[in-house]
Amino acid sequence: MSTTNPPIYLDYNATTPVDPAVLEAMLPFLRGTFGNAASAHAFGCEANKAVEQARQQVASLIAADPREIVFTSGATEANNLAIKGVAEQYKEKGRHIITAVHEHHAVIDPIHKLESRGFEVTWLRPAPGSGGVITAAQIDAALRADTILVSIMWANNETGTLSDVPAIGALCHERGVLFHTDATQYVGKRPVDVNAAHIDLLSASAHKLYGPKGAGFLYVRRKGPRVRLDSQLDGGGQERGYRSGTLNVPGIVGLGKACEVAGSLMQDESARLAALRDRFENELLSQIPGSQINGSREHRLSHVCNISFPGIESETLLAALPDIAGSAGGACTSAQKQASHVLRAIGVPEDLAYGAVRFSLGRFTTEEEISRAIERVIETVKKQPNEAASCDVGGTP
Repeated sequence: MSTTNPPIYLDYNATTPVDPAVLEAMLPFLRGTFGNAASAHAFGCEANKAVEQARQQVASLIAADPREIVFTSGATEANNLAIKGVAEQYKEKGRHIITAVHEHHAVIDPIHKLESRGFEVTWLRPAPGSGGVITAAQIDAALRADTILVSIMWANNETGTLSDVPAIGALCHERGVLFHTDATQYVGKRPVDVNAAHIDLLSASAHKLYGPKGAGFLYVRRKGPRVRLDSQLDGGGQERGYRSGTLNVPGIVGLGKACEVAGSLMQDESARLAALRDRFENELLSQIPGSQINGSREHRLSHVCNISFPGIESETLLAALPDIAGSAGGACTSAQKQASHVLRAIGVPEDLAYGAVRFSLGRFTTEEEISRAIERVIETVKKQPNEAASCDVGGTP
């Protein structure tokens, strides 16, 4: 690693640094303002006032009513609450769920758990050549009289590919089926209007939009239709009984501020990052023969680049790039010896799947960093021995 240049962070989809304005908002609640938001005295009331302000900030970012925001520890908990909560509450109406094979495991694993308890699941696969897009037509073909929930992520965490969430939401609303979207990578990057998109449940995490780890939320529609959930954490009855437990006031304050900042910067930030990402991709594609972009290049987030280099395993490449922080998007896992389930689902060939790296840019990425990253990646790829990948492809979602 260079002794003169700091490492370059290009893994914003994994987590984001806390924005200075977010940290500033949180600090008072890590110092003197320490009250429990459920307490009736002055200390508790001050904490509760901050929580309700954050609820308003979150609701404003997604065009929701503040009363529809349930604070959680993050999107994983929010996904579990949405999926399991609907399944338990509506199981007398039906036991069929629709989702996709390339969802995040925070959706896949809870749904597998429901399968083991007798629920039936339709696992949709993206159409060949779509790059991972799930369409309303696919949902329409899979709907049944006993379908109670459709869960489709808005933006894929590995490729940035966008599914047609507004059209899916409109279809589900028309057919009287609840619609949940894991919008963890989408919220704060693109505009969201939960009513216009007919979303009934939406999950997100603070640490994906420059807030702290350990805080997130679930949007739960109050009317048209009103969504009811069975709680997954019982105890003190906080968050309208949906999520008991003492509220993480500093984290919630940070989440609220992060949403406010994201809303003000979103348009300019998206355009700037798209230009940087496109420059990065075009240079790599032109200089490295056989490299390819994975996922849809037309329908995707502005800051995500999932790129494959043939004959080179991604973990080997990243090990040779200690000064560049990226993710091994197609790496083998030591236990299962499988490529990324997302890349398998969208039909990426085996040799390219194991050479896939996800680079994701963010708010603090600079032009100079992208210039250095281009140079470092190209020179490092060209130095690597060209070896065929040896892991077996297969397995369930």
